[in-house]
Amino acid sequence: MYDLAIIWDWIAFGVRWLHVVTAMAWIGASFYFIALDLGLRKAPGAPVGVHGEEWQVHGGGFYHIQKYLVAPEHMPEHLIWHKWQSYVTWLSGAALLMIVYWVGGELFLLDPTKADLALWQGILISGGSLTIGWLCYDALCKSRLGDTPTVLMLLLFALLVVMSWGYAQIFTGRAALLHLGAFTATIMTANVFFIIMPNQRIVVADLKAGRVPDAKYGKIAKLRSTHNNYLTLPVIFLMLSNHYPLAFGTQYAWIIASLVFLTGVTIRHYFNTMHASGKGPNWTWAATAILMVVIAWLSSYPAMDSIEEAEARTLTDYEQRLVAADGFEDAYYAVLGNCSMCHAREPVWAGLRWPPKGMVLETEGDVARHARQVYLQAGASHAMPPPNAVQMDPEARAQIVAWFRATQGG
Repeated sequence: MYDLAIIWDWIAFGVRWLHVVTAMAWIGASFYFIALDLGLRKAPGAPVGVHGEEWQVHGGGFYHIQKYLVAPEHMPEHLIWHKWQSYVTWLSGAALLMIVYWVGGELFLLDPTKADLALWQGILISGGSLTIGWLCYDALCKSRLGDTPTVLMLLLFALLVVMSWGYAQIFTGRAALLHLGAFTATIMTANVFFIIMPNQRIVVADLKAGRVPDAKYGKIAKLRSTHNNYLTLPVIFLMLSNHYPLAFGTQYAWIIASLVFLTGVTIRHYFNTMHASGKGPNWTWAATAILMVVIAWLSSYPAMDSIEEAEARTLTDYEQRLVAADGFEDAYYAVLGNCSMCHAREPVWAGLRWPPKGMVLETEGDVARHARQVYLQAGASHAMPPPNAVQMDPEARAQIVAWFRATQGG
């Protein structure tokens, strides 16, 4: 029975690997086409309908690229569609969210100090918020605001700030930032699935039928594609944030996440301008640096409960079951003696200001809540503690393994 924890962790790793690989493919294609689009130049003698062209060199060869603003006169025999990178990235990300934050919701999703929710309620909010976010965004884009892109972007930013605050009132800091990333990524993939691809299919169908395609479909798709371009960098930050407690382990994590969206805008504005004009506005780097300084300052205000508050808190049913399992006392003291000098609310190990990964292992509730991680890191493997920090004896590791197996009925 205990091997299920190892198998499940490898499944999570495999899904995460797929998510990272497909995300690189999607982001790379997105950045390339935006740079290509902005770098197009008018050329005399170009075919009818060609908006611009560009010459590129790569891999020992030259590429001559032409863009039709609406469509060519005839349907090309070979047409490549760029869509699966987006779809697989979202699907693998959704699977990873379910594995980590739904199945592991007792530990990673819910924060009982913020909201008294059952796990099913947290899961319902988690999944439902992603759908609601897309519907709100799509309604804004289809309104008259679609003709005023700047105002639309400001309203989108306001929506993201509200969601960042809302997630922080319910979920753990780690889950709040991850869900904000998933919320944004859902908008981006839905743009591809519900808007960009259907509009391109309409244009292709018109070409096949001998009709002249309407330019409005390309204009709509271009707006959504531009939004995706500016949202990409913040989503990457949010997806990586769960590895950095300074990003999520603070009471101002929702503000940090909001400011990250602004850094994404400033950085992308520099490169987009450079691709279009050959020179980017240097003020964007100063603005980005100032935003990062503010983010670093906000990260200095922790959101962890004190040791007194943690000891006074009533254990959840899940924690009570693990504390009551055979071998808990031995495992608990093994953790205190080998892990808690670093994994404390105020680490005593030199150079550490925050517990690694934001994982605190001081009270009985702390250790019970992180049972699976303790088992995988210090029982099933020797990943922790670092060998240059503490030499954990085999007996202590065996006590952790025996306790965890007892909690699993094995």
